[in-house]
Parts: sequence; structure tokens; C-alpha cells
Amino acid sequence: MNRTQLIEQIKRKKSFLCVGLDPDLRKLPKHILKEPDAIFEFNKRLIDATAQYAVAYKPNIAFYEALGPRGWNSLQRTLGYIPKDCFTIADAKRGDIGNTSSLYAQAFFDKSSSGMSFDSITVAPYMGRDSVTPFLEFKDKWVILLALTSNEGSADFQTMMMNPKLSRSDDDDFGLSNSQVVLDNENEYLFERVIRVSQEWGGSDRLMYVVGATQAHMLSQIRKIAPSHFLLIPGVGAQGGSLEEVCKYGMNKDCGLLVNASRSIIYASSGIDFAQKATEEAKRMQQEMEQQLRSFKII
Repeated sequence: MNRTQLIEQIKRKKSFLCVGLDPDLRKLPKHILKEPDAIFEFNKRLIDATAQYAVAYKPNIAFYEALGPRGWNSLQRTLGYIPKDCFTIADAKRGDIGNTSSLYAQAFFDKSSSGMSFDSITVAPYMGRDSVTPFLEFKDKWVILLALTSNEGSADFQTMMMNPKLSRSDDDDFGLSNSQVVLDNENEYLFERVIRVSQEWGGSDRLMYVVGATQAHMLSQIRKIAPSHFLLIPGVGAQGGSLEEVCKYGMNKDCGLLVNASRSIIYASSGIDFAQKATEEAKRMQQEMEQQLRSFKII
């Protein structure tokens, strides 16, 4: 799916909802566990329940890999069942030297090779350009780079200050910790450098960034660096991120957002009514999103 098609779907459905398909066997409703392929059956019913309100689906690959061959089979069946008008994200967080990344790209993008053809894949950028560009060699496929995540350990590296004029000893001399250096034109956080430098590898038609919803206060700064790119925003819902704050600081003229919700939708109930409750939560989020799209005059 290309950028124009994605924007058209957002306007048509009046939504920028991405549903995370993260099926944990320990949390699935008991009646679903009786099915021959419980993972696929769970996903199938969730897709049926939410497709009217979602523009994207994001299977987290770990939940399938952990089950070995049967997990991969469930993943392939799930991808095949997702409606063709929905954007698909392989949340795999891959990234390795060039020839290895080429094979990762083949695994998730080349249906003739692996049986799967996702629209996009999440990629860890730590190894730099040659670990990312192999994914961009596939036409109309997207790379979604990890930029500023919302997990507790994100501050270990992502918000380290990159200052070419101050060495570590200089910091000590000035009495400043790495996180206390005042931003100016010479300073940037590591996540900002990732966003800025990676734009040399691909444009806003092929490259997105992951920014956690609990980091919404940083979105205005990110938009100064990447005004046109789509941002994948996890953390709204069960993690407590604010949709209103995300839109206030992160929405652009094309919307430019895919807001992911996983647990709050797929585990809205653990009973036989889980699909119905998923529909209700997806509809609630879509209605909030429609209000935001109207307030920004996107629809």
C-alpha cells in the first residue's frame, strides 16, 4: 500500500486506528483454546469485529515465533485474512548487516519466497544505513524505524544528548549531566539524530517512525525534524497515552498518524463476548479519531 492509498483509507474510514494482534495463549478466552488453530481463530474474530474501524493491523511477530512452525502458520493465515484495504505491519523490530537484512526483508515482503507480503516492517536502526536500506529495495514497502519508544529503558540511549562540541570530560567541567545539556543548534538527542539522518535513506512515502504515546510532549519537536512522515504511535489505551495530546502535537495535514491499540481492544473481555467488546472499544476510538480529523479539517 502506498502513501496515497493509506491517506485515502484514513479519510474513508474516518480513522487512523491500528489494531495490534498480539495473541498470548495464556490470555485467550477458554472457548477459543478449543479451536484447532486458536491463534488464527482469535485473530479472525478480532479482524471481523474491528475491520470497519481500523485502517491497519500490526501482528507482533514474537507472539507467533514463540510457537514455532504452528505459530508461523497462524501468522500466514492471519495476514491472508486481513482485508486488502488495511495497511499491514510486521512488528518484528529487525535490523542486521546488509545481507542478513535482505533476507529479513525477503521473509516479510516476498510472498513467493516466504508466503507473506506485509506492507511494512518495524526496524531497529542501531546498526545504521546498511541495516535499513535492504528493506527499502522492495517497491511500495515501508520501513518503520524505532525512534522514541515509551518503555522504561528508552532513556538509556534514546534521549542521550549528542553534542559534537562537548566531550564527556567537558560535561563534567561544566557540571552538566548528559541529560541536562541545554538544546541549541549544535545539540540533539540520539532519537532526533536517528530521525534526521535516516531521511537520507528514504522519503516520507516509504519511511515511518515509532514514537510512544507516553512521549507525546516530544512530538512537536519531532515534527520540526519530520513534518511529513507518518508516525506509528503505540501506547494509547492500556498504557495510558492520550489520543488528544498525540493529535495536538503530532497530527499533520495528511493526518500523519497511525495510533496502535492492542490490549485495550483484543483483551477488552476474556469471555465469549470478547469480539463484541473489541468492536465497542474500536468504535469508541474511531469516534474520537473522527473528531480529531474534523477538528484538523482533514475530513
